[in-house]
Amino acid sequence: MSTIPSGAGDRLVRIGAIVFFIGALATMATMAPLFLGTHPLPSIAWSLCMLMGVGFLIAAAGVVRSVRAGAPKP
Repeated sequence: MSTIPSGAGDRLVRIGAIVFFIGALATMATMAPLFLGTHPLPSIAWSLCMLMGVGFLIAAAGVVRSVRAGAPKP
């Protein structure tokens, strides 16, 4: 059995998860005023919601990197 090198894309997956979580918190914070009937947050808060997509792409890149590191060499 071949062993997969540890940590090939693990760091990217962790960073992506953190960025995604920050984006999810920003999304909840920007949606809360809509349900509470208060004034909406400024546009910078809405742009922070895009971190969810960025975090997902970073994590996906880490997964791809891990898969490529574990693939057999020709």
